[in-house]
Amino acid sequence: MIGQNNIREETLIDRDKVIFPPLHIKLSLMKQFMKALNKEGECFKYICKFFSRLSSEKLKAGIFDGPQIRHLTKDLNFVLCMNEFESAAWTLFVAMIQRFLGNFKDENYKDLVQNCLNSFHNLGCNMSIQVHFLFSYIDKFPNNLGDASDEQGERFYQDIKIIEGRYKGRWGPTMMADYC
Repeated sequence: MIGQNNIREETLIDRDKVIFPPLHIKLSLMKQFMKALNKEGECFKYICKFFSRLSSEKLKAGIFDGPQIRHLTKDLNFVLCMNEFESAAWTLFVAMIQRFLGNFKDENYKDLVQNCLNSFHNLGCNMSIQVHFLFSYIDKFPNNLGDASDEQGERFYQDIKIIEGRYKGRWGPTMMADYC
C-alpha cells in the first residue's frame, strides 16, 4: 500500500550499496500511469496518435523507452487532453523526473515524491517493485542520482527492441541467448 513501509525482513546486503537506476523508476512509473488510463479516454487516444508506430499491446501495457518518455514530457499539448487526476499525476511525474531523478535533488524531494505517489494512487495505479523501492528507500538515494548515466539501461532497451522485432515479440531462451 502506498504510504506505508512494508518491509518484513532486513535485507541481505547493505541498503547504502543498492543503486536503482533512475531510468528504471521512470519506466515503471510510466508503465503504471499507462495501465491506469482509461483506454477509451482522450489521453490514451492522444498517446496512441503520438506514438502511432507502437503496437497497441505495447501502448496498453505502457512499454516505453527513455527517449519516448522524454519526447512526451516535452509535448505541451499532451496535458490538454487529460482529466483532473491524469493531469495531476502527469504534472507531478514530470516534476519528479526533473527535480529528483535528474542531475540534482530538490530540497523538498521527499514531499515531491510523496505527492507524486499520492496522485498515482488517486489515478488508480498499482504499486510495482520500483514504486515500492522509491517510497521505502527514499532516504537512500544519493544526492548525485542523475550523475549516473542512463546510457547503459538505454542501450539494453534499444538492443532488446531490435531483438524483439527479430523474434516478433516472443520471449524465450533463444532470444536472450541471441542478446548475450
